[in-house]
Amino acid sequence: MKLTNDVKAIVLDLDGTLLNSQKEVSERSKRAILTAHERGLAIIFATARPPRSVNDFLCRELQEIASVVYYNGALSVDNQLGRKHYPIEQMLTEEILNYIHTNQPDAYISIESEDIWYSSQNLDYKQVMKVTTNPTVVTIDELRKIQASKILISQCYDYKSLQELFEGKVNIIRTDSGSLIQIMDKDVSKERAVIDICTAKRISMDYVMSFGDDWNDFNLFRESGLPVAMGNAIPELKEIAFFVTGNNDEEGVAQVLEQITFGTNPIKN
Repeated sequence: MKLTNDVKAIVLDLDGTLLNSQKEVSERSKRAILTAHERGLAIIFATARPPRSVNDFLCRELQEIASVVYYNGALSVDNQLGRKHYPIEQMLTEEILNYIHTNQPDAYISIESEDIWYSSQNLDYKQVMKVTTNPTVVTIDELRKIQASKILISQCYDYKSLQELFEGKVNIIRTDSGSLIQIMDKDVSKERAVIDICTAKRISMDYVMSFGDDWNDFNLFRESGLPVAMGNAIPELKEIAFFVTGNNDEEGVAQVLEQITFGTNPIKN
């Protein structure tokens, strides 16, 4: 299958995919994305990250041409759909925090809410979660009342019990080699947000090429006609991918986009 005429939208994960190990977008990758946009392809960035973090890593030139999915789909911004936010139900946030506080007292809990990060623990999250800033510290009672876009839990060693207890109530995924648990509203996911955006643009998911590396990309791959796994992706993602490209330090995204936009050495399945 030649891809040159079969791709109408590009969906790009950030960490482990578009961003290299230095958390940068290479100039080559930037050029490849801009060229794809100039050729008429819709560009969608789909990440677990909050808006402020995306602003740090993506230049304005890239953000201006794209739709952006944040928090694994809990928040999305698109020119046609506008701004969509799907927080976790307040009662469920309280239930989850109470369960972790009681059964996993050593776990680190924090909440993302509309681009503000909160925690009840005065810890150095820069070391714990490899981030550049620490969250706003509030009391546990205040944390329970926050309208959560996403709940983050690290140092939690009983993922299975958490999953079983809240299955069907929220969407729970484990990423970063199993070290981070991310919890969103039950109807929130990257694929749901991408489908909504593509539907508004009248683009069938059969013509969507999605790039990713981790578990939060898995169901998006299942929905996309042309899923591309990074060389550094988890094995489960590679198994269902249409194609495996180079890793994120080899500019694997650019390798494929250049083949599409310039029609050179088309990929075949």
